[in-house]
Amino acid sequence: KLYYLISFLWLFAPATCDKTRERIKMAKFCTALALYFLGAHGACAFLPSTRNGASRLSTTFTLRENINESLKFDPFDIDTMPKPLSKAIDGHGDSRGSIVTGLGVSSILLAASPSIANAAGPDWGIFEGRTGSLLHPVMMASLLAYSLYTGFLGFQWRRQREISGLIADIKKDMPKISGFSTLSEAIAGAEDGADVSALQRAIPLEKEIADLNAERKELSSQGNRDKHFNQGALLAFLGTAFAIEGPLNTYARAGKLFPGPHLYAGAGLVVLWAAAAACVPAMQKGNDTARSVHIAANSIGIGLFGWQVVSGFPILLKVLEKTKWP
Repeated sequence: KLYYLISFLWLFAPATCDKTRERIKMAKFCTALALYFLGAHGACAFLPSTRNGASRLSTTFTLRENINESLKFDPFDIDTMPKPLSKAIDGHGDSRGSIVTGLGVSSILLAASPSIANAAGPDWGIFEGRTGSLLHPVMMASLLAYSLYTGFLGFQWRRQREISGLIADIKKDMPKISGFSTLSEAIAGAEDGADVSALQRAIPLEKEIADLNAERKELSSQGNRDKHFNQGALLAFLGTAFAIEGPLNTYARAGKLFPGPHLYAGAGLVVLWAAAAACVPAMQKGNDTARSVHIAANSIGIGLFGWQVVSGFPILLKVLEKTKWP
């Protein structure tokens, strides 16, 4: 019953592409035909056993005629062909031949029509060649350099934020110069020698504050905050996309994946990118813990990224050996 249900659902499922509708319909028909023969075999297994198998054979042909009547699709005049099932079941009730017959007819029909054969599986084209295979290593090596630059921008933005706190701490050690705008003016107007001495000791602090203000102004003009945010978002997208593209390309070429440290570390790297991105909303609200987690996740990610280049180099050599252009 399950085989019959699958064959009906598969045969009557709508084709989604107008240009390949006929190929898909033919492929569906062949699949449904194979499932039909498998279903006929299953039906025979549950019929009461008789001495010469006539009851099984009669019921099997009845099932087949009912299905053919329901499908209403017989482009190869299958109904007029000899009934191979009658030879598949002998007097002892051996129905193994029905499976071979069903699959054999489907294979012949698929081989007879190139369009049906093409519809049976995807053609990866250039994605299977050397061009598609080199996309992953080239992009990942580029993204490693991109990650380092994005991290540098992040630390520049962090430095810009911290300067305000440094200036505030230095000002706490500065003597009061009420009524004067600079230390030089305060020294010139001071009458007490002790005050002059204290003001002179604060001159290096005033210079340090001026340098920090100049540095903060320069960093602010570079727009490091926006650059870091935009490049980080692009890095998360491209990194995730090509981390998935690598295994897909391997599967397209080899038909299987090769679990190992390189594959596992790549998956871990994507998780670290996701964790770093998840901290951004809290970071924008001034949460220092989120900032620390963000920096830690990206620092570990950079280490994993560098190790991926080393572990992926032998894989790259093997790809160059086993693929051809394009």
